[in-house]
Amino acid sequence: MYLNILIGDVLARMRIENAVASTALRRDLDLQTIALSLDNAEYEPEKFPSLIYQLEESKAVILLFRSSEAVCTAASVIKDVRVAICKVAKQIETMGIEIELDPLIIVQNIVASSDLEQEAHLNVIDISLCLERVEYGPGQFPRLAYRFDDPKIVLLIFRSGRLVYTGAKKPHMIIDAANRLQKSLEWLD
Repeated sequence: MYLNILIGDVLARMRIENAVASTALRRDLDLQTIALSLDNAEYEPEKFPSLIYQLEESKAVILLFRSSEAVCTAASVIKDVRVAICKVAKQIETMGIEIELDPLIIVQNIVASSDLEQEAHLNVIDISLCLERVEYGPGQFPRLAYRFDDPKIVLLIFRSGRLVYTGAKKPHMIIDAANRLQKSLEWLD
């Protein structure tokens, strides 16, 4: 999914890279039984406490926990999260396991990226933004982190001009953050 944003005089095309959401399917799940019945399922409890299920038709991955929690990750379109979780729920139900087929799904995090297609002058940006919200240590890591209060999003700005937004719950929150960043940096034009 792509979103268009304007930063300074540069129109950047933003892409949702990863959406993470969670839900509860029922009380307890027998992960061993489910793993044996699902193609592309991996369950090694001594290495990781959840069943990992890779959907064939998308890059979405479902993590199923014994407690009935299901986490969907690696979806690049929000609607794919619902499709993936509901598909897994239906497959589990066909095994004779009672399960919530239309569970409440809560988006936990959206990660989006864009590229300004020009170098970002991190020292200038560091000085321009509110110091309490900026984390920049060029000797430690070659990026600037800017923390928005509302919405609660972290923006990573790399010297190459690549931007990575993380922490959003809805796509419009990323656009709001980008617009606020643009207003903060308008004087640089």
